[in-house]
Amino acid sequence: MAGWRQRLHSLDGDAVAERKVLPDREITGVVTLLPRVFENELVEIVPADRSYVATEMTSFLLFWLSRLRCPVLNRPTPTCLSGPYWRREKWVHIAAQAGIPVEPVRRRATAPGCTTEEEGIAPAGATAIVIGERVFGECAPALHLQALSLARLAGVDFLSVQFSGPERGAHFAGANAFPDLSDDKVTDAVLEYLRGGLTR
Repeated sequence: MAGWRQRLHSLDGDAVAERKVLPDREITGVVTLLPRVFENELVEIVPADRSYVATEMTSFLLFWLSRLRCPVLNRPTPTCLSGPYWRREKWVHIAAQAGIPVEPVRRRATAPGCTTEEEGIAPAGATAIVIGERVFGECAPALHLQALSLARLAGVDFLSVQFSGPERGAHFAGANAFPDLSDDKVTDAVLEYLRGGLTR
C-alpha cells in the first residue's frame, strides 16, 4: 500500500495503518501475528510476481520491525516476523533445557518426497500464555514457571506453551509465538505490556 517509507540512515519512517500514513514515532506498540507475507494475500499483484513481492515485503517488514523503538511482541528473527519459527525438535530441545518433561520426537518418511509423520507427540491438555513476566492459563504454578523459563530461553515475551495436562509434572506438548487472543485477560495484558505497564 502506498505510504510506507523507511529512511536507511535514520530511525524515522512512515507506516500505513487503516489507510492513514502514521509516523513511526507515533506507534506505541506492535503485536506481530504473521510469520511472513504470504503470496495469496497479494491479490492486487499479478500472480507471476507474487512470490517475489511477498519475499521483498517480508524483508522490508523484518527491517522495519527490527528498528522500531516501541515495544514489539515478538521481535522478528531472520526466519520469522514474530520471533522464532522453530520445528518441533527445536522446541522439544529448548523445553528440556527449561526443565519441562519431554517425549522424544521421531520422524518417519513413508516415501521419497512425501511428508513425514511425527511420533511421540503428547496431546495438549493445558495451555500457558506468557506475556512479559506474567503467565496466564489454568494450570499448576510450576507449569507457569516452566513456560516463563521456556519463553526466556526462546528470547520472546509472548508465547503459548501447551502441556499434556494442568498438573505439575505434565509433559511438553508444543509451543508457538502466535498465542490465542480471544481471552479478554490475555488481550488486556498485551495492551498493558505495550503501554509499559508490564515488565519487559
